[in-house]
Amino acid sequence: MSIDVKSVLDAFEPSLFVPQLKSKDKTGVLREMIDRVQAAGIVRDARLLFAMLEQREGLGSTGIGHGVAVPHGRSLAVPRLVAAFGRHQKGVDWGSVDEAPVHLVFLVLAPPLERSSRYLPFLGRIVEFVGDARRRDDLLALEDYEDFQEKMRVALG
Repeated sequence: MSIDVKSVLDAFEPSLFVPQLKSKDKTGVLREMIDRVQAAGIVRDARLLFAMLEQREGLGSTGIGHGVAVPHGRSLAVPRLVAAFGRHQKGVDWGSVDEAPVHLVFLVLAPPLERSSRYLPFLGRIVEFVGDARRRDDLLALEDYEDFQEKMRVALG
């Protein structure tokens, strides 16, 4: 199943755009991003969500290389597919496959069951998007949420 550009863009919200992550490690970044999702009123139980993400990281790092991490999972704590984007200027150790620090974080969350089955295709589109070095550079230089949306729209369009 494929996922269209509009569906990808709809999963992101301005309040879930974090251009300056402040935490100094992976655990802190996960908490910081979950706090954003909770502040947006999307998460039912932030502790449950954090535990799920920690467990997922225990299975293997979601640091996919080239300075990118895509922590993800399914949880009853979220009612729908939702995604957050965060950028860390200095980078944090994520245990990535290439051992490079992570600067770009895409948090992807979905309920255990979703009628549209968009979760895996969504993850695929994100990985496809960040596979290009120029796109990663564009994300590092973003001005604001509108710029983020435009970069995604053009690249995935």
